[in-house]
This record gives sequence, C-alpha cells and structure tokens, in this order.
Amino acid sequence: MSAKHPIIAITGSSGAGTTSVKNIFDQIFRREHVRAAFIEGDAFHRYDREAMKAKMLQEEAAGNRDFSHFGPEANILEKLQEVFRNFGQKGLGETRHYIHDRDEAELYGAEPGTFSQWAPLEESDLLFYEGLHGCVKTETVDLAPLVDLKIGVVPVINLEWIQKIHRDKATRGYSTEAVMDTILRRMPDYVKYICPQFARTDINFQRVPVVDTSDPFIARWIPTPDESMIVIRFAKPRGIDFPYLLSMIHGSFMSRANSIVAPGNKLDIAMQLILTPLILQLMEKKRRAT
Repeated sequence: MSAKHPIIAITGSSGAGTTSVKNIFDQIFRREHVRAAFIEGDAFHRYDREAMKAKMLQEEAAGNRDFSHFGPEANILEKLQEVFRNFGQKGLGETRHYIHDRDEAELYGAEPGTFSQWAPLEESDLLFYEGLHGCVKTETVDLAPLVDLKIGVVPVINLEWIQKIHRDKATRGYSTEAVMDTILRRMPDYVKYICPQFARTDINFQRVPVVDTSDPFIARWIPTPDESMIVIRFAKPRGIDFPYLLSMIHGSFMSRANSIVAPGNKLDIAMQLILTPLILQLMEKKRRAT
C-alpha cells in the first residue's frame, strides 16, 4: 500500500460486470477531478488469441483439460505485481491493451486478439485496475497487500454464467455448448484463484436475482436490475455510516452487521455514496504524504 501513489483494484470473473462498475468509477473520478491511470487485467494475459488456442490444444493433448485464463500459467502475474509495486513506490509503471475487436484494432493499429505495445502509464493521482486478478495470491505472487482499495464484483454463480453466455453468444458468436465448455474448463482455476480473492476485498458488491435462474443455460434473458438485489459486504464495518446509507438508498436494509441489501437498480447510487468518500480519503492521504 502507498499513501503517495494509491492503487484501486476491481476484481471479478469473466462476465461479472466489472466493466460497468469501472464506468461508475469514471464518473466519480471526473466529478472529483481525480486523474486515474487505468490498466486492464486482459493486458496481462500471457498469450494472444491464437497462441492461447494453440496452448489449450497442447495442454489438452497432455491430459490437462483445465488450462484457462483464470489460472496463473496463462497470465504474467509477476509482471502485474511488478507494476503494482513500482507504482506504489514511484508512481510509475507500464501497461498494454488486449485488442478485442475491429474498432479497437483501428485504434491501436494491431489485429483483434493481439496486444498493443507496452507503454508507460500516464501521469496520475492513482492507479486503477479492473480484471480477474486484482487480489490474487499464488505461490509466487500476492497482490492484495499492494492495493489500497479492493473491490469485488460478484454475481451469484448462475447469474454470472447467464451474463457470460449471453455476452459470448452476442459479441463473440459462440454457441451455448462452447460457452459451457469454457465454464467447465475454467472451474478448477475459478475455485482456486478467483473465489479466494473475494475474502480479501474491502467491499464486495454481489448481485442476486429474484427470478428463477435454476438453469442458466436455457435462460432467455439476463435478469434486469429491477429483478435483482445487491448485497454489499464491508470487510471492516467500523467507521461506515450505516444509518446514513440506509436513509439514502431507498428500500435497503441490513442483513448482517457488516452487510447492506439494496434493490438492484440502486447499484449506481450505492457505489457513488460508498466509494466517493473512500476515494477522497485516499486523495487526502496522498496530499498529506506529498
């Protein structure tokens, strides 16, 4: 952790909705005049799209059917740890961009499924990470101690699968069977490397549908915010003004001493109310340290 150069990390698995949460942070940063350097978890994949396909076939031929982007072998997590450490110490680092589609290809001048060149981070007040591994711990990497504000975005598992199925079918042209195969392949790494991160976060936002999602593979629609509730868990509830939050978030209530339950359509305002003071605290600590 670093008072002079704070780091915020949003962690969530594929299809969890971390990108939507990033947009809320964007709003807060603009409103509070905070300059943030952004890095994406995809930038730290070890393989580009074609190389990953080849590696998966190689691993499967060797008897490993569980090789996935969720595991450390498919990522350069040591590089990510180095970026976090360097930024915390000096406010410096570098990143690149994984190019998802043709629009991004035109922007970055490389083919979809490849990476842009590594480039220095822009001068900033803080570093903002969004991806799979913001709080991960492996045999050689431990990121959580380097992060000042750790946020988990955690839909219940069936909802997460529904969101992934619909996204991959709509934007990537995958069949339901192909997405099912991806989910099954990732499951060991999901259990070993993704889930444990949510016990290390400062705040988790977990979306829970209130409609039937018993079989996510036949769901015709993603449950809407109006068909969901948000469970907000604070790792350290001391200092959180729960009466104020309950009064400001209409329809919310406390389910435990460290948890608020709010209507799904109140996620934006809940995050604004909860996260803005925390970001301003980081900025005040930075001001005092410098």
